[in-house]
Amino acid sequence: MARLTLDFPEELFCFSTSLSVRVTDINGANHLANDALISMISEARARFLHAYAIAEVNPQGIGIIVTDLATVYRAEAYARDQLLFEVGMMDLNKYGADIIFRISRPADGTLIALAKSGFVFYDYTQSRVSPWPEALQQRFSQADRLA
Repeated sequence: MARLTLDFPEELFCFSTSLSVRVTDINGANHLANDALISMISEARARFLHAYAIAEVNPQGIGIIVTDLATVYRAEAYARDQLLFEVGMMDLNKYGADIIFRISRPADGTLIALAKSGFVFYDYTQSRVSPWPEALQQRFSQADRLA
C-alpha cells in the first residue's frame, strides 16, 4: 500500500495554539495515542474557527461537518509534552475547504504529525450541503488565503 504524504505551503499557516499531552492521552506503548491526537486536532480546529469567527453552527442553522481527515505521524509525543498546532486553510471551494495542521514539539523542534481535515458547510434546517455563508465568502477567498 502506498504511504500517504502531506506537504503544505508555509504561507498557509495563519494561526497557532498549544495543547498539552495528558497522561490519559497515552497508549500502551507509552506515547500519544492516535485517537487522542485526533481529539487534539479537533480542539485546535475549534480554536481556529473561533479565532476567525466561523461558528460551528450559526443562528441560521448553517454549520460545518468534517468530511475527512488524513494524518501522517512523524514522531512520538509523550505525557506532559507541550505541542504546537499550526493551522491554516487551503483548497477553498463553493461548499467548504481543507483545514491543515502542523503539529510539533517546540522544546526540541520535533515534527510530530501533519494533518488535513476537509469540511463542508451544512444547512441543518434543510439537511443538505450549503455554500459558504455570504459574510464568510467575502472574507475568505482563494486569493487572500486568510492573510
